Amino acid sequence: MFEYAPAPESRDVVDIKPAYGLFIDGEFVDGSGPSFKTVNPATEEQLAEIATASSDDVDRAVRAARKAFGVWSALPGSERAKYLFRIARIIQERARELAVLETLDNGKPIRESRDVDVPLVAAHFFYYAGWADKLGYAGFGPDPRPLGVAGQVIPWNFPLLMLAWKVAPALATGNTVVLKPAETTPLTALLFADICRQADLPPGVVNIVTGAGETGAAVVAHPDVNKVAFTGSTEVGRLIARAVAGTDKKLTLELGGKAANIVYEDAAIDQAVEGVVNGIFFNQGHVCCAGSRLLVQESIHDELLDALKRRLGTLRLGDPLDKNTDIGAINSAEQLARIRELSDSGEAEGARRWSPACELPERGYWFPPTVFTGVAQSHRVAREEVFGPVLSVLTFRTPAEAVEKANNTPYGLSAGIWTEKGSRILWTAERLRAGVVWANTFNRFDPASPFGGYKESGHGREGGLHGLEAYLDV
Repeated sequence: MFEYAPAPESRDVVDIKPAYGLFIDGEFVDGSGPSFKTVNPATEEQLAEIATASSDDVDRAVRAARKAFGVWSALPGSERAKYLFRIARIIQERARELAVLETLDNGKPIRESRDVDVPLVAAHFFYYAGWADKLGYAGFGPDPRPLGVAGQVIPWNFPLLMLAWKVAPALATGNTVVLKPAETTPLTALLFADICRQADLPPGVVNIVTGAGETGAAVVAHPDVNKVAFTGSTEVGRLIARAVAGTDKKLTLELGGKAANIVYEDAAIDQAVEGVVNGIFFNQGHVCCAGSRLLVQESIHDELLDALKRRLGTLRLGDPLDKNTDIGAINSAEQLARIRELSDSGEAEGARRWSPACELPERGYWFPPTVFTGVAQSHRVAREEVFGPVLSVLTFRTPAEAVEKANNTPYGLSAGIWTEKGSRILWTAERLRAGVVWANTFNRFDPASPFGGYKESGHGREGGLHGLEAYLDV
């Protein structure tokens, strides 16, 4: 196999400040809590000091959002659309800067930040800008009204994209926002605050408060927040559901997943292998809808596994800023420990572990692409969300058995089907209890398509018209 020469993206396009405050009422202000560090997970280099928002700071942000709501919600939809279109265009203009900053703070390969994340971010703002003056024709009545102040808490795996999924529909429908980014990846949210100022967004329409779980809890519990939107772990989702129970707050939860990628014996093997690789090793497996369970029909098990191992041998792990890198760094030391613990349990319970020859960098948080075979449904690695580059391989004989095994999970976020028969795709998809089902592809997203799950994967939908409804009083 030929070798790739290094092709690093320059980090000079990003100007990272030594310290960042909170973004409240259109200005950066100091936080009253202790500051914390955000680091580059590929090198453990400290990037910046970040302010922590106390409950008093969150109250300031909510009050600013409430004050701005009166003006923002009264604007004609066509005027709100102008701001969203402007934000979308600025995101495109600053795409390189955003992609490099996302990779530095998150650890994902620059190729993914540049070619997937940032273009989808702009697309979501363009899409919802188009709806801002057409809400009366969206099927929610002739005059749908915004809810008020939206409290939004986003995760570290797709920091900027999850921001767009939540902020764009909230603003299009006339709501104002208090957003809390994950503590390990706050930098692109803070750069987005600068984009809001560049777009002349009225002060208080978007407020960004940084911090850890206590800050997010203060946003969720604030009595003047009308809507809570959260993407993250099922455990935290349960706490949020309890916190808003008995209130009149509207709630959207997009939680964990343990998706099955079902490969039938008539599937195109090479195409299926690419889909399996994309399904679990994209973004180091830090994907809620990752295809972490491969269900392969017994008759092609050996052939598919051989092809999969050959393909994994070509993946390049290393510097996330290198344009040739396929697998970047694990986002944090805590997540790396979780991946290691679950992987060790897989071996302890009798599954067979395999990874391609892979030299890990000496510094940073790294885990090689890993495949477990001989996996039983009862194994932890097959039941719990690893949230890392770890694939469990199981087999089935009949379509009915495939569906039964795919549904044998507390989660229900996504699934994949690989077959040449359209009738088999429809038969299988109809029986899968998953919010999103991909056919002969995986991890495809579009702003016009709703996304969300069943069971412990949450409730509510983001994207498309469903994403509008979540922010309207209907």
